[in-house]
Parts: sequence; structure tokens; C-alpha cells
Amino acid sequence: MVSGVVERRQTLPILSNVLLTAKDGKLTMTATDLEVEMISHVELDGVEVGETTLPARKFLDICRALPEGAEIQVTIDGEKAVVRSGKSRFVLATLPAADFPVIEADKSLLAFTVPQGRLKNAIDKTSFAMAQQDVRYYLNGMLIEISDELLRTVATDGHRLALCDTELNVKIKENQSVIMPRKGVMELVRLLGNDDSEAEVKIGNNFIQVSTAEMSFTSKLIDGRFPDYQNVIPVGGDKIVVSDQEVLHQALGRVSILSNEKYRGVRLQFSAGLVKISAHNPEQEEAEEEVAVDYNGDSLEIGFNVNYLQDAVAASDTEQVRLTLTDPNSCCLVQGVGDKRCKYIVMPMRL
Repeated sequence: MVSGVVERRQTLPILSNVLLTAKDGKLTMTATDLEVEMISHVELDGVEVGETTLPARKFLDICRALPEGAEIQVTIDGEKAVVRSGKSRFVLATLPAADFPVIEADKSLLAFTVPQGRLKNAIDKTSFAMAQQDVRYYLNGMLIEISDELLRTVATDGHRLALCDTELNVKIKENQSVIMPRKGVMELVRLLGNDDSEAEVKIGNNFIQVSTAEMSFTSKLIDGRFPDYQNVIPVGGDKIVVSDQEVLHQALGRVSILSNEKYRGVRLQFSAGLVKISAHNPEQEEAEEEVAVDYNGDSLEIGFNVNYLQDAVAASDTEQVRLTLTDPNSCCLVQGVGDKRCKYIVMPMRL
């Protein structure tokens, strides 16, 4: 659980290690990259007390390579750690536990609980729209807004936007919004379960912490101002197209094979009861698909980045999906039919 935080290339050697602390019949393992900290607990037999740091990747690989259910014994001997299991013996170099950095999670401004599955779903539904390495660093993360009885996740890379609302059983005096960095988002979604067991969330000035029975996860926050996403959500679109979600998603996937590898543009031509999706590339290759849809407005031709449109349709995991359009130069709003929680906005492309 904790090793995902460890970066392969580190400026500080100790960041390649995992901190092991044994006390009170429990083994606590901690890993950090100074931005994200991950702590996991496991029950111990016996009353051993002590702490050390071991190379995270090597220790994980040793544990994985041992037979299922094998007993592992770790003994510290000076600056070395001896790991034994059955007839296997490994000697690992250690670094002093006192040198291991800890993220200071100062006083929290807000604390609440939310079912793990609900939080995981909210992140899953929006995280794909985060930017990857944008110079606008605040886009390389996810906006989390907490208002009365509502948690909202928002992500955008400047070309598309994903937004999802989740109900909370919490009353708060003042709305809070924070930006969680991309790595923290990806690690957290990996750790959360799909069940209804509670996760405790604490938000402070510079950190967000999520704790469950098995683990505690802390991430520093991005200090920046997220764009005013409310202005981007299109209103009053008069061209409404309803399609089978799976059929549309697969058609987009097939056409994308022959789209321009750099720009990924596809053309959508809407007419009564039909959308024609087409793409071509510099090699003069072409792809075309026709999908029957519920639409009776005027003819409309509009271009999109096929990956962005596909992601939005895939995230709307209802049987049918609704596209709301205005004209070839306006954003498209994608929603699952019957799902008011999540909205996806895709900017058009000039083809």
C-alpha cells in the first residue's frame, strides 16, 4: 500500500526507504516523497519495539517473492537489517529512522466522514480531466469543494472539464475548497475501497488527510487559484442528442483509430435521428461511423478531440448519454441520462 508513494529517483536517499515502527503490538509503515505521505498498519505477534528504515522497493520485492503466507522476521543488527523467512535470508542496508521526514499536518480546519466507495467514485468520475504537466500548476490537480451536505470534485486541463457532486452528512459554517495535486489524487483512489466503510477526511491550510481503519494518507495541497469553472458550464443549449452510451463510446473508439495522431480530431455531423462520425489523417486514410440517436433539431457539424469526448462518454456510465450543443463554436455538455450528479464539458475543435 505505501510503496506507491516512493519515487524511483530521489534527491534524498532516505526518501527511497520505508519507515518501519513497531510498538503497542502494531507495525506502522510510512512512505513519503515530501508531497504525499502514506501510513499503513499491521498487527504484530509479540511485543517488539523499535524503528528503522529499509529500501522500499527491495523490501517489497523480497516480500512478493516469498511464498504465500510466509512468516517474515526482521532483525536490526547495527546499520543492517536481516530479513528471514524459512530458509531464506536477506541482509539490507538501513538508514536512521530519526532522519525520516514527516509531513507536518497542522491543525485541521474541517473534519468529516464519508463512505469510502462514495469518495472513490467522486474522484474516479473526474480525475481523468486533470492536466498532466501544465505550466498552470493549479490545473495539475483536482479541486475539492465542501459546502453544506455536498462534496464536489472538479478537474480541468483547459480543453475539457469534469465535475461531480456527492452528498455528505455534514453541516459546516463556511465553504472550503482545496486543490489536491495529481499524484495525491492517483494514490488516494488506489487506496480507497469500494465499500461503505467510513473514511475520515481532515482538511487544513496546507494539507488534506484521509484515514481508514487500515491506512492514513496525507497530501500537501497546491497553493493556487483554481479557474472559475462555473462560467464554463454551458447553459441554454437548444440541440439535445440522446444516444446509447455503449454504442456511441465504441463508435468513437473505432473512428479514433484513423484520426490524426497529433490533434485527434473527429467530425460529428448531426441530422434528424442520426450522427455521422468521421476522421481522416495525413496519410489520406478515413474512418466513418453512423449512430442512430434521438435528435430532431437542425443539422449541425462540429469537431472534437476524440479522446476528450470518449472519456466524457465513458465516465457517464448510464445506459444512455445526453449531449447538449448550441453551435459549432460552443462547448458540448455531456451527461448520463438520469444522472444529475456529474457533468462533462468538452471544447470544440476547428477541423
